[in-house]
Amino acid sequence: MSDHPTPPGFSSRGAPRKTAVAAWIGSALEYYDFFIYGTAAALVFGKVFFPSEHPATGTLLALGTFGVGYAARPLGAIILGHVGDRFGRKRVLVFTLLLMGASTFLVGCLPGYDAIGVTAPILLVTLRLLQGLSAAGEQASANSMSLEHAPAHRRAFFTSWTLSGTQAGQLIATAAFLPVAALPEEDLLSWGWRIPFWASVIMVVVGYLIRRRLEETPVFEEEAKAGNTVRLPLAVLLRDHWADVLRVVCAALIASVSTIFTVWALNYAVNTIELERTPMLWVGVVANILAVATIPLWGTAADRFGRKPVFLAGSLGCAVLIFPYLWAISIGSWALIFTIGILMFGLVYQAANATWPSFYGEMFTARVRLSGMAIGTQIGFAISGFLPTVAVAIAGDDKGAWLGVAAFTAVLCLVNAVAVFTGRETYRVPTERLGLKEDEARPPVRVAD
Repeated sequence: MSDHPTPPGFSSRGAPRKTAVAAWIGSALEYYDFFIYGTAAALVFGKVFFPSEHPATGTLLALGTFGVGYAARPLGAIILGHVGDRFGRKRVLVFTLLLMGASTFLVGCLPGYDAIGVTAPILLVTLRLLQGLSAAGEQASANSMSLEHAPAHRRAFFTSWTLSGTQAGQLIATAAFLPVAALPEEDLLSWGWRIPFWASVIMVVVGYLIRRRLEETPVFEEEAKAGNTVRLPLAVLLRDHWADVLRVVCAALIASVSTIFTVWALNYAVNTIELERTPMLWVGVVANILAVATIPLWGTAADRFGRKPVFLAGSLGCAVLIFPYLWAISIGSWALIFTIGILMFGLVYQAANATWPSFYGEMFTARVRLSGMAIGTQIGFAISGFLPTVAVAIAGDDKGAWLGVAAFTAVLCLVNAVAVFTGRETYRVPTERLGLKEDEARPPVRVAD
């Protein structure tokens, strides 16, 4: 035990780093689950849980279970936002990790339709709902913990680790499923597909060992001691911060770039333009490797130059680059596809991706921060999640219809840019003053440099 205990209102010296690492692991686990479930739904779940005389029907039902997780997220945001703002960030951070890990592991244990009949898909959907509930609170709680533990002048850097974890989760998921997908079909359908789900236990154990030792944030502890926590954070959020919630919803539409890049563009390239699948997958892999490296750098830039300039650079840059990227796919130029795709998603998009955790969190007071981030982002992300379907409706099977999809995506980037531009610049606002109006006052809560 240190001879010099941490003064009240300060984070201990190692707390920001420990919290950032814990956030990284949880976010990596969430997106590892996201991508292994999606891959399994596309490759095996139709045959294991939804056998049909028509394979396309089984695949459609399996992919439908993937979307169930999004349906649960708004409810999860309300429930876990309430718990985090009422009782503490650490509780949510530990709970979401365990719930996500247990649900993912149990998916790998489920018997198929041939063994227990209709009970199998019912259990699959139930576990997917639990995964959705967990995902709704994971990023918001991790961002709130990171932001409130961080030194005031490095909040964007430390919160950016959460998003670095999401990109790493995509890479780990790809590495986990590539060898499994190469198995003979009989082995893949019987036991092979289960391995990536069981492997999530490793990340859960490591994450839990780190998260259970985390300190609650000094900001929340001071609010609790002063009696400033509220019984119904949602009511206070909608009364005092409704405009910021709406702003987060609109700003979160930047995620449309990710869904168009990872889902629609891949489908367009492979099924419409008839390009090879493997090189297109490698565009995403290389872009994510670059993203893991660039996100902390963009976070550092947002701490130095402000949230809005960095965020807007990412938003407006994507609005421009989506046109040449989809055009490059339409003409089948691999050199341009790799160059522009990696530039857009691995570098430019990550400027917005690295900045939003601090920018959104700094809109709200500690009393409603977790609820505001969770509800605003999950609504915006849910809208973005449906955009590939909208893009299919716009483009159909027309090889030249990429222009309409690019224009649609660019408009959403501009909506995001307007939301960001009208927000308050907060990079120089002390942590204890975040979310307050000029005439409001709170007891000072200091965070060590």
